[in-house]
Amino acid sequence: MKKYTIFLLSFLIATQFSCSKAQLDKINTDPTKLPGELYNPDALLSTAQFKSSNKGYYQLLYQSTMMQLLASTYVYYNNGDKYVNAGSFTDYQGRIFEEGYADASTIREMQRLAKEKDPVAYSNLIHIGDIMFVLILQRITDTYGDVPYSQASKAREGIKYPVYDRQEDVYKAMLADLDQAINGLDPAKPKPTADLFYQGDITKWKKFGYSLMLRVAMRLTKVAPDLARPWVEKAAAGTFSDSHDNAIVITDESNLDGQNGTSLALRTVSDYREVRWSKTLIDELRKNNDPRLGVIAEVPQNGLANNINENLAGNTDVAVQTGLPNGYDLSGGRFDISNYAGYPGGTGTGADFAPLGKYSRPRTAVYLKLGGPNFVMTYAEVELLKAEAKLRGWNISGTAAGHYANGLRGGLEAMAQLDQVAAIPDAVISAYVADHPLDESSQAKSFEMINTQYWVSTGTCFNFIESWLNWKRSGYPVLAPVNYPSNVTNATIPRRLIYLSTEILNNTDNYKEAVSRLPGGDLLTSRIWWDR
Repeated sequence: MKKYTIFLLSFLIATQFSCSKAQLDKINTDPTKLPGELYNPDALLSTAQFKSSNKGYYQLLYQSTMMQLLASTYVYYNNGDKYVNAGSFTDYQGRIFEEGYADASTIREMQRLAKEKDPVAYSNLIHIGDIMFVLILQRITDTYGDVPYSQASKAREGIKYPVYDRQEDVYKAMLADLDQAINGLDPAKPKPTADLFYQGDITKWKKFGYSLMLRVAMRLTKVAPDLARPWVEKAAAGTFSDSHDNAIVITDESNLDGQNGTSLALRTVSDYREVRWSKTLIDELRKNNDPRLGVIAEVPQNGLANNINENLAGNTDVAVQTGLPNGYDLSGGRFDISNYAGYPGGTGTGADFAPLGKYSRPRTAVYLKLGGPNFVMTYAEVELLKAEAKLRGWNISGTAAGHYANGLRGGLEAMAQLDQVAAIPDAVISAYVADHPLDESSQAKSFEMINTQYWVSTGTCFNFIESWLNWKRSGYPVLAPVNYPSNVTNATIPRRLIYLSTEILNNTDNYKEAVSRLPGGDLLTSRIWWDR
């Protein structure tokens, strides 16, 4: 990101001082702005890729703890950990909507500039823009339900208040748009020059497009399997080949605007002190002797001062790792963690007492790097979805057990992409995969294993939004909701987030129509179209 920021700044300065007023008047452009034909549309691709992948608190306050991957006793994490609208943080529920459409608009502006400059030379960039648009919009519609799609990002055309398309129509449009975009990609044409995913590799973009098509189609397995099947079969042969195809955005520690948002959030003192891996996840890893347990977690050194010192590495010994149960606090009342039956006690004494001192936190060297990676989509996810599709009897190559093994291997291999300190030796990976084959004694058992691994893989890659979305679709793993006072979901895990609050005022009629189609209205407990 840093090099693109410097390039754009230099380009802006140079252009502003080299263009005469007569030239600017001639093209009828605001002299304080950079003329469109002089702007490099490639730069907007990297902007949208970075922002759409760098979610920080937008996934931490809700999805990470709702999915019992992380747990926290700190008050503002009560939103997802305990389904309580804590403080003013309900505003974060609308951020995926707000920022998602900002990112989508960046993509559409990129495409507009590319088409004006040279639609042939920028053909690949334009088609990649359509794939990015679907990537961004799928997250939005899966989070909220009916959303603008056909009229989205068309303010230049005078559409300031877009209609909310039915989610069924959004899905049909996304699949058709993906198909057209993938078919339009051509390795023989110029490549994007500011691509953070694949550095302009069009072959990899085709794989990404088909992998995304697979994910989009698999969301429909419950509500529209007949629609899902042909798209899954179409996509399956062109998806990721191995973990080297993982879509990852590397952030920039040296640039404040380019740092990893999730790492930055978790370095906040309150978060570093009170955010831990959930008991649900740690127990799952321990039950299966999963080698990820030895690389993702650490128990802080004794005492509060050491607990909050980011420069002190914790104990990574598998034997001492302990997950924090969701649904507890440090308020001193009934739900204080000290009242939990399995509470291991704290560390330190007096003013140096750390009540969570024996609970496992995300390993600082792996997850809190300000220049660390953001995972967008992985080979593990793709292979696990293909395993499920094969079990459904759909026509894709390979076996369900083979795809499951590939997904399991991919999930373990991804740890090295987080940081080399987390790399799991290949021999260990091979042994683990061999010792944990897919149980095909029943379809239900197979589905549970596949989607539990999807949850583990996305969770340990800190892609919590995708963990939640696939959990809604599959129902796995089976999670026991917490029942904390003043929760707003009747002690059920949220199925969606509420729309952006400004839509109520600015796009009132279209908002109301969309809400009228939600069973129960604009609530955390309402189910979107495909969530059955």
